[in-house]
Amino acid sequence: MCRGWAALPGACLERAKHFKTRLGILFHKPEQGHKMGSSSKLHSHPSVFSRDSSREVLEWRESFDQLLKSKSGVTAFHTFLKTEFSEENLDFWLACEDFKKTRSKTKLASKANRIFEEFVQSEAPREVNIDHETREITRKNLSGATSACFNEAQAKTRTLMEKDSYPRFLKSASYQDMTKQATSHCLSKRSHT
Repeated sequence: MCRGWAALPGACLERAKHFKTRLGILFHKPEQGHKMGSSSKLHSHPSVFSRDSSREVLEWRESFDQLLKSKSGVTAFHTFLKTEFSEENLDFWLACEDFKKTRSKTKLASKANRIFEEFVQSEAPREVNIDHETREITRKNLSGATSACFNEAQAKTRTLMEKDSYPRFLKSASYQDMTKQATSHCLSKRSHT
């Protein structure tokens, strides 16, 4: 019986991840006018760059926190993760952020179970890559669901994105294009003032 990604040796995981990325590149067909929220406007139309949005795009490379603070940054990062078939990590992180805002005890318990079943339990439909120990701690936390019951799993997923997906996002053609457009917009604004 398969015990999920966490049970595989590191070398196998790296090869599987590389293979998954290569398949993603083969099957991803960028379409003209592809919508990705507000960042698609930034990406496809340099003339809509405002001074603030240009600065924001450039700030994404300063830190992963800067990217996560920006709605358009999250949208652009999510679109990138889809090309790698790994958006479940960001979706889990966002679900945890939303979960922390829940005030009703009954809603907290039902949301916690829904998040666990979708992302955390072994063989979940959108299983995130966390170790067995963290998965078990999270499962035990569900019995007395609090807004902190996913903290450890969320932190591990965040670290994985920051150390793995975020550097690839910064090197991606899509982000490189956005930074070129943002830089040229900033330079053209300075020359007009």
